[in-house]
Amino acid sequence: MLDFDICNAARLRRDPAFDGRFFTAVKTTGIYCRPVCPVKQPLTKNVSYYPSAAAAERDGYRPCLRCRPETAPFCAAWNGTRSTVGRALKLIEGGVLDEASVEQLAARLGIGARHLARLFQRHVGASPLQTAKTIRLQRAKRLLDDSDLPITAIAYHAGFKSLRRFNAAFVDLYKRPPSAFRRKRSRPSSGDGESAHAAQ
Repeated sequence: MLDFDICNAARLRRDPAFDGRFFTAVKTTGIYCRPVCPVKQPLTKNVSYYPSAAAAERDGYRPCLRCRPETAPFCAAWNGTRSTVGRALKLIEGGVLDEASVEQLAARLGIGARHLARLFQRHVGASPLQTAKTIRLQRAKRLLDDSDLPITAIAYHAGFKSLRRFNAAFVDLYKRPPSAFRRKRSRPSSGDGESAHAAQ
C-alpha cells in the first residue's frame, strides 16, 4: 500500500529514488505523472497516488506528455524475479497476453486465474488485462517517439490485433490518434498544451 505522506514528500522534492515506484494523478486535469515530472507542482488536495501506470489508467487518467510515464523505470513489483507477479509481468512484457488468455497465463504460472487477479490487484493495482493494455500502449508510444516505422507496423509490433483497436486505444487514453504524436514529433516544438497541466 502507498503511504500518501511519503509519496507526497517525494513528489514535492522530485526525488528520483521514487521514479517508477508510484505515479501521481492530478484530479483537476485527469493526467498522471512520474514523481520527477518538471511541471509546476499541483496542489496536494488535487493529487492521488497509484502503484502503477496501469492502475492510474484503469481509473481514467491519461499519461503526461511532458514526463512520459511510459519511460519510467519499473519498480520491484513490476520487475521482480522471485514473486509470481514478477514472473507474470515478465511474460506480459514479452507479449503473452497478446495471444493467450488470462486463464492460460495463470495456468502457466501454476495458479488459478482468480488468484492471479488478486495478486495483481494487491501488487500492481490493476488487472492483468489492464496491465497488458498499458504495456502495449507504452510500447507503441516509445515506437512513435523513437522510430520512423509506419503507424500500421507500430500497431502490430506493440501487440495490437488490428489498426482499428490500436487507434481506438490511443484515442481512449490520450484523447488523440497515434498520428498526432507522429506529426508532433516531426514539427519544431512550440510547447505542449498539457505541459503546464499540473499548475491547477
